[in-house]
Formats: sequence, C-alpha cells, structure tokens
Amino acid sequence: MTEDQKFLAVLRQSAEPKTVDAIETLIRDAPDHELNRINALAFAARNGLDEDQVIGAFLHAARLGLFEMSWNVLCPGCGGVLESGMSLKSVNQSEYSCALCAAGYEPTLDEMVEVTFTVSSRVRKIAAHEPDTLPMHEYVRQVFWSSGIDLPDDYEQRLDEIVLDAVELPPGERAILSLQLPAEFVIVFDPVTHAAQFIDVKGEPTRERQSLTLVLNESHPQNDTMVMQPGPLRISLENRTNRRVLPAVWVAGDALHHMLERRRPFLTAKRLLTNQTFRDLYRTDTLDIDQRLKITSLTFLFTDLKGSTELYERVGDLVAYDLVREHFRVLNEIVAAEAGAVVKTIGDAVMATFPTPDHAISAALRMRDAMRSLNETRGSEDLLLKIGIHEGPCLAVTLNDRQDYFGQTVNIASRVQGLADSRAIFATDAVVENPQASQIIRLQGLQPTLQKTALRGINDEFLVYEIP
Repeated sequence: MTEDQKFLAVLRQSAEPKTVDAIETLIRDAPDHELNRINALAFAARNGLDEDQVIGAFLHAARLGLFEMSWNVLCPGCGGVLESGMSLKSVNQSEYSCALCAAGYEPTLDEMVEVTFTVSSRVRKIAAHEPDTLPMHEYVRQVFWSSGIDLPDDYEQRLDEIVLDAVELPPGERAILSLQLPAEFVIVFDPVTHAAQFIDVKGEPTRERQSLTLVLNESHPQNDTMVMQPGPLRISLENRTNRRVLPAVWVAGDALHHMLERRRPFLTAKRLLTNQTFRDLYRTDTLDIDQRLKITSLTFLFTDLKGSTELYERVGDLVAYDLVREHFRVLNEIVAAEAGAVVKTIGDAVMATFPTPDHAISAALRMRDAMRSLNETRGSEDLLLKIGIHEGPCLAVTLNDRQDYFGQTVNIASRVQGLADSRAIFATDAVVENPQASQIIRLQGLQPTLQKTALRGINDEFLVYEIP
C-alpha cells in the first residue's frame, strides 16, 4: 500500500466516502496547478458535493498529512496574496499593503483571509513545492493570485496579451528590457517581492528613448506614478533580494480588469473558525495569546436551560446529569449541521457561532423542536430551552487556551438570551430582518413580536423580537 493509500484509508474512517473518492481522484489525476492552494468550495461545486462535508474532509486530510493548510491574506482589490502562512498566527500585521492596487487594508477574517490546501510532497510532488522554479505564468496563477480568482481556460494566452515583456532575474543579477510603450496605463510589477511602478503613458508619441531604473529589494516601497509618452522605453532592473524575481510590464487595461473581475467563493478564515470540525481538530493551535483579529459580521447564539437547579432537585443528580448531557449532544449536532460551531459551554448554557443569521435562526428552531421531542419522550417538561441571537462585528481572540470571541456583539447576544423565557427565541433586529433569516421564519408560519428593551449593561435601547 502506497503512502497516499494509507492516508486515504484512515481518512475514510472520518470523512464522507464520496468526498474521499473525489479527493483520491484529485490527487491521482489532476494537473499540478490544481493541487496547489486548493479552493475547497470550488472543489465541492465541481464535484457536486456538500461544502461542509468537503471542508471537514480536507481538515481531516490536513491533520493526517495528506495536505498542508495555508492561511493567505488577500488584497480585496486584485485578489493577490499579500502574505501566506501555515496558521492564522501568521496574520500579525495591523495593515497589509498591495503595491499592485496602491492601497492598504486592515485585515479582517471575513473576506481578507482565505484558507487553502496543498497536497503534501510525501503524497505527490508538484512544481509549486519549489515555487522559485515556476515560470512566470504559473507563479502568478499558483502563488500570487488567490483561489478566489476564477481564471479562464485560456489564462496563459490572456496573460500574454496583458504582459508586454518579462524577465526571470536570479539573485544579484541585472537585466534590461527594451519595449514600445502603448498609450495606456502600465505597471512594472514583480509578483515575488510585490514591487510595483506605475507609468501613466499619455501625450504625443515620441521616438526618443525613455529610461527607467528599478531596484528590487525586500522593502519594495510604493513609487510615485511616472508620466511617460508612447514610444521606446528602456528599463534597467536589479535584483537585490536573495531569491529569483519575475518583473514584468503589465498593461492595466480592460483585459486585466476583466480577468480579475472573475471571482468565485472561497473558504474564509471566518467560516473555518465557525466550523465544528476545525474547532475539534485545531482547538489549541489557532491564535497567539496576544492576537486580536477582526470579523466584521458573525452571528452568536446563546442557550440556557430554564430551572436547571430545580431539575437536579426534582429528578436527582444522576438523572439530571444524563438529561443535560443528552441536551448538549443534541445541540452540538444541530449546531454542526447548520454550519456552526460550539465555542464553549458554561454550566448548562451553550455559546455557538454561525457565519450568517439564517443558519442561527434555523438552528434555534431545530433546537426548540428537539427539546420538545425529548420532553414528549419523557412525558415531562424537564428541558426548557431559552435562546438568544445577535449578529455583528467582533474580535477573534484566545481566552483560557481556546479560540474565543470578544466584543459588544457577544455581550448583547448573551443579554438577549437573558430576556428569553422557556421555549422562547429572542433575536435582535439585525438577525430577524436579515432576508434569508426572515424567509425561514415566514416559511415556518411564525410572527415575531417586536419589543423595545434595555439590556443590562448596554446603554443603547435595542429592538428585540420574540419568535413564538
């Protein structure tokens, strides 16, 4: 049995069989570039598979050593990878700059950090395992651009139309490019160091040769835009880094913009942190203790059992303990099925996160139904669940050796749960007025009741809905 067959046999014990079959076919038959920085969502769509099952399978496969996981900070403008690391701990700057877009961005986990998977060299050796050997076309495809760029089948031909000239420059070497400048905006860009020089080409064409000198180093400062005329240009390039660079002259016209407009969904860090399989497998290795990473929108759901103290007195410790354990098991299953994750339990309470409000609403309704079924089975009203939901920005942090969340959104969600009575679901207007969430409520035939209320410890008055 080969190395990959051993890994796959173990993977079949923890992942859905059809998904494992598709991963096995990918490893065996796919061209090299499809095995580098794999977009899990695109893989699921291409193979007609469930996204969450695919994410879970790749996470288990990465844990086994079939794949290496990569956390990539992206430019929201061009989709370029500004930084890449083996864990979220590598996202440690307050701002990332994109030279190609001449813009700086504060990193958020919603859309600026993608998570991809690359086949391990122990399983199959691909060219991207040695990125400095990739030709420019493939380096740009596989290393510079993120998995969210949907490159066309004729990608190489299109890039040839965009790039006027290019050179591969080893460490310490110099080169000269001679070309004709068109009357368009041009960028001299190196995807390795991310150095860029903008050239605004305008005015009357000239026959006089124009000159430009660029030194490529690790600092790659943003240069001011130069104005030149259409006509001959000589570019002197010097590589002062310790690795090969790939400077090229790009025409920043419609062809480039159209290619970069083709986007597809990708696995964000936010979605992964809200995935139960990820939390189970990578519980203690997500964030450094001093990291504070922003998420612009996350939905929090808090639950608590009403009268749990009385429950222990009424049925005894042993029976109550088994009941509470069963309640936790059911809630965990529902949270995971709705693309959420249980962050922690506090006594008889649960704190869970979901990527969007509709998943949280769906989970809350299923939780209430599940508790009703458990009570009917027992012929009693022992398990009465109170639920509160809120959506908003927060910080991903490490607290008590686990990945957790901090901020006013968390506080509000907890306070909203405190308003709920037995079997009640309370949610803020941010949740109930979400189009997808409101559709779920409407299809259930429910009529939320609006209440204006003050939440303990919160200054603002809140619009909170009770979902009967």
